[in-house]
Amino acid sequence: MNASTSPLAGNKPTIVIVHGAWSDSAPFNAVDALLETEGFTVTHFANPLRALGADTDYLSAFLKSRTSGPVVLVGHSYGGAVIGGAALSHPEVKALVYLNAFVPEEGETILDLAGRAGPVDAAALFEKAPFPGDHNVDLYLTPGAFAGGFVNGLPEEIAAPLFAKQRPITYGALSEPARANQAWKTLPSWYVAGDEDHSIAIETQLWMAERAGSTLTRVSSGHLSMAAEPGTVAGVIIRAAA
Repeated sequence: MNASTSPLAGNKPTIVIVHGAWSDSAPFNAVDALLETEGFTVTHFANPLRALGADTDYLSAFLKSRTSGPVVLVGHSYGGAVIGGAALSHPEVKALVYLNAFVPEEGETILDLAGRAGPVDAAALFEKAPFPGDHNVDLYLTPGAFAGGFVNGLPEEIAAPLFAKQRPITYGALSEPARANQAWKTLPSWYVAGDEDHSIAIETQLWMAERAGSTLTRVSSGHLSMAAEPGTVAGVIIRAAA
């Protein structure tokens, strides 16, 4: 967890950011700085990326123990599914912000949504790393998939370190159905969609945002919109917190 507090933060919601797969909080550095300048407390949840239900429960516990007062939840990619499942467990969550994110309905999986625009070629996308004691595998992005679909559009000095530090997600997390009581059905939400996103098709992002009734912002960036367009992303979060 990484948290920063400014003298004005007590009057504003806490911004809890939930990263997705194959990354950590690093792509949010510029967004963090902009939010903190505006007086927000920014806290990052270390998403386990192990199982959708367990990750959701972990975020619920985190919100209860590590926040006080109003909260705005921000989820990137897989993190969108986690915030949608956890938000209603904490009555202080006032809004959701989805960044190039999956927004599942009950019973849908990440793989279901990823495949709406066409079949997912797992062999081309993933390098598998089985781990002992479980019938599951960690999935890493191949170099080609990472460069072409995850960090496309970013300068090399930002993109290269992210590949070396990518955090895997389990196959089980991507194939686990979302639970009932998804928060986007009752809480106000905002969605930032990347027109150049090669990880989640823009058509799928727009469909999910419309289904959720989210206030939509489109940016000319790839999957890591928070790194490519930090000013726009920070502005959306600030509006959600108003």
